[in-house]
Amino acid sequence: MAAVLALAACAPSDSNDDSNGDNGSNDNGSNDDTAATAEDAGGGEPFKVGIIYSETGPLAAYGEQYKAGLEAGIDYATDGTGEIDGREVEITYRDDAGNQDTAVAAAKDLIGQDYKILGGTIVSGIAVAMADQAEQNEILYISGPAAVDALTGVNEYTFRSGRQSLQDVAAAGAFLEGDSSKVVVFAQDNAFGQGNLAAVEAVLGAGGAEVSSVLVPEDATEFTPFAAQLKSDEPDMIFVAWAGATSANMWQALEQQDVFDVAPVVTGLGDSVTFDAYGPVAENISFLNHYFPGAPDNDVNTAMIEAVEEGGGTPDLFTPDGFVAGQMIVHALTEGDEDVNAMIDALEGWEFQGPKGDYTIRESDHALLQDMYTARLVADGDSWMPELIDTVPAADVAPPETSGK
Repeated sequence: MAAVLALAACAPSDSNDDSNGDNGSNDNGSNDDTAATAEDAGGGEPFKVGIIYSETGPLAAYGEQYKAGLEAGIDYATDGTGEIDGREVEITYRDDAGNQDTAVAAAKDLIGQDYKILGGTIVSGIAVAMADQAEQNEILYISGPAAVDALTGVNEYTFRSGRQSLQDVAAAGAFLEGDSSKVVVFAQDNAFGQGNLAAVEAVLGAGGAEVSSVLVPEDATEFTPFAAQLKSDEPDMIFVAWAGATSANMWQALEQQDVFDVAPVVTGLGDSVTFDAYGPVAENISFLNHYFPGAPDNDVNTAMIEAVEEGGGTPDLFTPDGFVAGQMIVHALTEGDEDVNAMIDALEGWEFQGPKGDYTIRESDHALLQDMYTARLVADGDSWMPELIDTVPAADVAPPETSGK
């Protein structure tokens, strides 16, 4: 929610694709992040995979997490060889810079070079545009951390390697008691906030909760009257969906108006750089969570953490989304050999072990079923660290099944 709001030594090498001009730049300003591929060891032509992600732009930190996980995931799924039946998995990276037009241009270029698999992106709007390209050109697309619910069931060619917003909201339901609770969504009045409100209505409202909202203009800088309104609504749970530079002032206003004394305040736990941003109110917030390194306890998660740390990186919120993408890519290629329909068949209904434990790709609409977490932040000297409250089983947070592809 806070997001809707380096690598294994044996990771596959990157291809050298500098077809867009000097210094790896194309006409719309995106940069290729590719490296020379080692000579093929005689096992056949490499499998070509295009990854379009935020190397630069406002979500570059998330892109770095995703890429680190991806390379660790491919390394893990190929037993450290970076190869499938002697054929190298060759990754070409393109920078979307957080811009939809840049991403679509990169996708069209790679598809024109006969790439059958594309993956990546952090940005929900880009993911939707990429899904459209996948359907138009009949190629496989595996989205990255983008949480937009619209990807699930959008077409037969699109899958996701991360969770979606409906799973976030369902995890928040773990803090509710009873079926007739009153939930107030406190959010910015923009697409992000409205999308979260819709998700709360779809999940918690459908479960019997009475859902209302306090939506704050995106350009607001004074939050006291909105906090006072929130308090006067006397909710049983407050669901906060907020992003951007005004977050600290917003939390301070809630504290000053004693909102934390009214009801549990629930929001999404973001990546590690945000842990200290809540300030003294951190201990008063209940967090739903997609992933932090100490949440899951299994061999795959341990392997991912070790691989990323050995490469000089730090596992974080979106590292498992990259790792799972790597697992999905290797499985699709192993079973489908670049035949798009065969790769789709291989992924639909696939059950596997990933960093968060058991994953299932729902056959009907490609939702990725997975556990979620509830957490708290606890003081660690002058900093704050996450502590697991509970694991919310995948079945309890499964998004409603769409009519699908």
